[in-house]
Amino acid sequence: MYKKSIAVADLQFGMYIAELDRPWTETPFVFQGFFLQSERQLQALREFCRQVFVDVGRSDVRSIIAPAATPSATPAFAIHGNAGYTPQTELAHEIQAAGALYSQTCKALEELVQPLEKGGAASLDGREVQRLVNALADSVIRNPDALLLLSKLREAQAPAHARALQVCVYMMVFGRFLQREPDDIRLLGLLGLLQDVGKARLPAPLLQKHGKLTAEESETLKRHVELSAHILDITAGLPAKLGKLALLHHERQDGSGYPRGLRGYQIGLHGSIAAICDAYDALLAPPPYGEAQSPADAIKQLVRERGTVFHGPLLEQFIRCMGAFPVGSAVELTSGDYGVVVGEHVSQRLKPKVRVLLDQAGKLARSRQVIDLATEPQIRIRRALEQGQLAFDPRRLF
Repeated sequence: MYKKSIAVADLQFGMYIAELDRPWTETPFVFQGFFLQSERQLQALREFCRQVFVDVGRSDVRSIIAPAATPSATPAFAIHGNAGYTPQTELAHEIQAAGALYSQTCKALEELVQPLEKGGAASLDGREVQRLVNALADSVIRNPDALLLLSKLREAQAPAHARALQVCVYMMVFGRFLQREPDDIRLLGLLGLLQDVGKARLPAPLLQKHGKLTAEESETLKRHVELSAHILDITAGLPAKLGKLALLHHERQDGSGYPRGLRGYQIGLHGSIAAICDAYDALLAPPPYGEAQSPADAIKQLVRERGTVFHGPLLEQFIRCMGAFPVGSAVELTSGDYGVVVGEHVSQRLKPKVRVLLDQAGKLARSRQVIDLATEPQIRIRRALEQGQLAFDPRRLF
């Protein structure tokens, strides 16, 4: 690692901040080491630091060594938008409206993949799918926690392509967290829903196989990316660039991905978001479509690949978005009660809002109160429960 001292006033987007001129704990930064990617990060550095140490090897700005070379440097993309969202509806109300939309979208997906699985032509009604995704995006904008909770309805034996709706939700919720404009959130939703549609063209036994794939099977599975892009390119009523964006969700920052081995900012904002959300859900999904990990373990695995496989600044924001205990997580409280996380605090990730379902004796709680751990310092989360250990229907929580 070659580190160079840079005055905060001379920083540029794309630089990798390796060290500060003060302890990290005295600053608002969550991670020790990050790519400078947003005006918000730069403003915080200006407030807390005079100079920083930049890792030249990991930075995407050549001017660290030669200022005259900046025109040829790969441009950074802006992560944050300026939409300024705040919750517009109560969760209890939004979850009822979102429930119907969730069911309609599930049905639309089922109708799409059936003819594809049988080898027929794509029958996707692009305009109808876009209408449904737009409605889902509107729900996310009003209150993102509703669809995060409803996504827990996914059945353990759901087909491989059913993961698409889960990824769609993650991508839209993440887009809202980044304050992206509504049109961008809708585009992220469409991408998450349809980027794996090509899997419907692959043999079902391959998609349903438990255990490690052979080299030949792995290569066959990778074909779903180009198949998805082709299906989207010939489907009327969808954004023209959707097929090209669908090629990106298995690309990796270090060039180890497929199908084109793109690197860094060649993947772009939408592709980098898709890669993180798709990988996160694959870690959570039940076998044979995923590894059935807990959200905490999934985040730990993603963090190990921060900045190499996944876009470092985006992954940091995704972790902030999901929280230490994501919405829908089943938890045990130090009070002895059991419940489900129904809301997050961005500034206090270890202190979410929890709807109590079972009391200390393991019986159904009569009050079903919502405990805001941020205002109840005497109560904490003792542990997260395994997925499925606390069965609940999100539509009946309120």
